[in-house]
Amino acid sequence: MKRNALLGAVVLLAVTSASEAAADGGPGPLGVTAVAAATAQSARVGALFTAADADAGRLAGEHFCTASVVHSPHHDLIVTAAHCLGGADELVFAPGYRDGKAPHGIWRVERVLLPDGWAQGQDEDSDVAFAVLDGRGGEGVEDVVGGNRFATRTTTGATAVTVTGYPDSLEVPVRCTNRPTAHNSTQQRIDCPDLTGGTSGSPWVNGDGEVVGVLGGHEQGGATSDISYSVVLGSEAAELYRDAASDP
Repeated sequence: MKRNALLGAVVLLAVTSASEAAADGGPGPLGVTAVAAATAQSARVGALFTAADADAGRLAGEHFCTASVVHSPHHDLIVTAAHCLGGADELVFAPGYRDGKAPHGIWRVERVLLPDGWAQGQDEDSDVAFAVLDGRGGEGVEDVVGGNRFATRTTTGATAVTVTGYPDSLEVPVRCTNRPTAHNSTQQRIDCPDLTGGTSGSPWVNGDGEVVGVLGGHEQGGATSDISYSVVLGSEAAELYRDAASDP
């Protein structure tokens, strides 16, 4: 349930204004991976754990994939890679997870929605999925941290995107901004170093705050940690989002 990563540990770079390049191509270097600052935007991205680990108080070192909150009518929806949600374990989501702590709470996955292409044959062109989270005290996760709009049928590489995710080897998220390119008609790729195992499911967010990709797809996200992939979000992803957003 992790993307394949054959290279070494993530290089931790100091977070500076230069490394916080705007996703719409603003000032700052592209293709640099750094620790993500704790911001309102990064709080929408979180780590996935098994419920058993969370219930036992085991968070540090146990996260295995990344997910992010997307806007929905019921304020309860996250998006990730389908290969992150294919197991039988009960899962929880910790938005803004950092250093063993869940500052915005731990949210239990209630329902998983997989596209037909993945459910029927683990088609790499269908490696995107949604999960509906249980509410807490009458609030949904989006009420607490906000959510990015899920955007389909966008043009690959129209703007730079920022990828934020949780490597297995770290207890903080990392981020990288670059301009994606087409791998083929159904897959897009981005050159960002050190996006190692655990970053599957990381959102690709453009300058308008839209999720236009999800790390996964080809080779479950990539055979090396320096080139990552996403399904091109088209009609199948749009239909799956509609089903997930209307889930009561």
